[in-house]
Amino acid sequence: MLTMSQRGKNERKTPKKGFTISFYTNTNLIVVREFCRISLQFIENGANPKVYQGAAQKLDVETKVVQSAVEGLMYLLTETSRFMIPESEYKESLSILGFQDDKIDILLTMYLENRGNIRNILSEMSMELPHYDNLEWRFDVQVASRSMRHQVMPNVLLKLHLEEDDKVTTHPLQTDPGNLVQLTKELEKALDEMKSAFCRRIVRNID
Repeated sequence: MLTMSQRGKNERKTPKKGFTISFYTNTNLIVVREFCRISLQFIENGANPKVYQGAAQKLDVETKVVQSAVEGLMYLLTETSRFMIPESEYKESLSILGFQDDKIDILLTMYLENRGNIRNILSEMSMELPHYDNLEWRFDVQVASRSMRHQVMPNVLLKLHLEEDDKVTTHPLQTDPGNLVQLTKELEKALDEMKSAFCRRIVRNID
């Protein structure tokens, strides 16, 4: 179930933590529809502080109250669209938070009509990073020199191939066995960390 904190209207909330419920439960349907329109516009084109100021003057409230309310709707839309929250769960969550049926209908319609487009926007905003394609390696060992006849200096030569946008780039690397062992240990620790619940939550939000 979608969960959001219910707080007083003077408390500013960031989009990642929730939003002020009392603002919407205490306002009329016209304002709810207008804030839905603004939220969708900001998701597509980015926020415009002047819109916050103009709406605050019309409603005779502080700008930060309007900003919190709009950011809350943006958060609601992006998170529910990201995880494709079922219609029944969406309605139930809003009902528990104190929304009246007529306002739930407005928010539900906004969600159902726009979630596909919002998911496309989120996909375009996701990070595109190079990923592993192949790795070549060989040992290069210097067994002696004129000045140090009994010295052994092993090195590991690597060619790391990364793919990005259907193009493969090659990165030549060189290290000694000691550093390679340490690097391997750090990578194994990172892989183990990826199995944690915290990392899985982050990955879900990125995807």
